[in-house]
Amino acid sequence: MAEAIVVDDLVKTYPDVQAVDHVSFRVPAGTVFAFLGPNGAGKTTTTEILEGLRARTGGAVEVLGLDPWSEGRPLHRQIGVIPQDFRFFEKIRPREAIEYYGTLFGTRPDPAALLARVQLTDKAESRFDTLSGGQKQKLGLALSLVNDPKVCFLDEPTTGLDPQARRGIWEVIRGLRREGRTVFLTTHYLEEAEILADRVAIIHHGRIVADGSPAEIIQRLGGPARLRIDAGEDVASFLRARFPNEIHWQAGRVEIVLQTREDAIAILDALRASGLAWVSFSTERDTLEDVFVRLVGQMDDGVLKSANGRAPEVPA
Repeated sequence: MAEAIVVDDLVKTYPDVQAVDHVSFRVPAGTVFAFLGPNGAGKTTTTEILEGLRARTGGAVEVLGLDPWSEGRPLHRQIGVIPQDFRFFEKIRPREAIEYYGTLFGTRPDPAALLARVQLTDKAESRFDTLSGGQKQKLGLALSLVNDPKVCFLDEPTTGLDPQARRGIWEVIRGLRREGRTVFLTTHYLEEAEILADRVAIIHHGRIVADGSPAEIIQRLGGPARLRIDAGEDVASFLRARFPNEIHWQAGRVEIVLQTREDAIAILDALRASGLAWVSFSTERDTLEDVFVRLVGQMDDGVLKSANGRAPEVPA
């Protein structure tokens, strides 16, 4: 699979800070790539370098085979961008905005089709300043598709949307992927990244601290699976006496750390035979959000260190 975005040893420095510290990653064409990190991690700086909005200090960057800074004009005709907190002319209407963008790119977009795609048909003739924050984000997404882009940079596209509208935008993103477009997604909703992304990179303090598919990152850096049973403290005492697993009880719930899948079967068999009262059970694994919080917390606590100052991945 061809690579739509190539980043090698990217560096961006300012007089008082190194915002991006030797970052490298690849984004295969036709995939959804989620670029994650807390505020101030270097996420926005890296993204703006890829979009050709900011010059890099060092390293190499290619988007669709072009240097975003020196070949920005031809590149910008092939990418779509929706910035965070999208803003536009206050009195313009969504239909007019799409037509206006079409003149900028020399295209003839279908406003009705684009507005339908982002679930904004009923606001086609409403003024921009009357739209809600979520509706403005939807219009921004529609405008990012006006030039039929090969790569879409979507910065927090679902911020301000209600759950139903968010899922609608998720379907738009899945549709872009099905069409063979590449989506570069930044989001603070970690479950969104886990659901949508083929690959994820987590950046913190200007360094990539995890890179891979969501499943790979969770498998590599997540904690063990857990069995949770809604039951009294007597159940926890019973299980501790019979199993070597780490077992906790709090507020009516027993949590058992599982070493193997067979542990869960053995524990439930023993509990059934005991005659003790319990209500329900469930199994649980770490999510991408759990891994993200742990990695960022470890870095902020000074846990992630190495001889050369880089931030290696650290398992749970």
